[in-house]
Amino acid sequence: MVIPDSKGIAKQVSIPVVLLYSATAIVFILLVANFFLGAEFITNQVSDQELGRLRAENKDLMEKYEQVRWDLSEVDARYQDLVQKEIAIRTIFDLPEINSEERQLGTGGPGSQTYPNMTPSEKVAFATEVEVDRLLKLSQFELEKYEDVEELLENYKDRLDHTPSILPAKGWLSCGFGMRNDPFTGYRTMHRGVDIANHIGTPVVATADGVVKQIGQLGNMGRMITIDHGYGFVSRYGHLSKFTVKKGQKIKRGEVVGLMGNSGKTTGPHLHYEVWRNGQAKDPMNFILNNL
Repeated sequence: MVIPDSKGIAKQVSIPVVLLYSATAIVFILLVANFFLGAEFITNQVSDQELGRLRAENKDLMEKYEQVRWDLSEVDARYQDLVQKEIAIRTIFDLPEINSEERQLGTGGPGSQTYPNMTPSEKVAFATEVEVDRLLKLSQFELEKYEDVEELLENYKDRLDHTPSILPAKGWLSCGFGMRNDPFTGYRTMHRGVDIANHIGTPVVATADGVVKQIGQLGNMGRMITIDHGYGFVSRYGHLSKFTVKKGQKIKRGEVVGLMGNSGKTTGPHLHYEVWRNGQAKDPMNFILNNL
């Protein structure tokens, strides 16, 4: 029933119950639909913002990975330089070489089975990880090889320290190694050393590290010192005027062992210097690295 104001006439309207229920249901559905559509819209807006943020982060990561890969390229170049230096050291000092296959440590081969299904950023990350792992293994290997070289060179240095390699005295080379006419007999004889002439009292030094093996008067050689250097090397210093060391004394290269003289059979003051290796006399000039 519809009742208007005081001037109107009251009217009665009949509405079916089904229509009321239907209208109520439609209103309810519209409210629910509006709620879900609003929620979906808000969710989509949030998702788009999150997706944009993730894409920006992914782009930054891609750029950083690319920078890392450039840095790794530089590291690899420096590593190759170190390898070349190590090879040069082994060549110079005649040390055992390492073949290229051993240096690669079996790196390479098939990649991850999931690689084809990876996103571009995941592929870059995977490739970077593989490269880092490779360089870490190679650098560890090279470090171990440098330690081997260091140990070998230390042994080599000890050998060099005990190898005659300097002049035993200052002066003039008056006679070399080899066959010569004996100044006293005129016959051809073998001169097993070199003669260095200078004034009496000129210092005579050991030409390498070693131990004084013999010291004293020895026939035509006069006052003579014999030093055992190890590694098959022995040096002898004859015609001395004075000894400054004792038998059994350890000697360092460059240490004064005596003074030049003319003891024994000589034509004047000089030092007769010999180098023996494994029981054979060698030309001392082949072992002298400094000049007269």
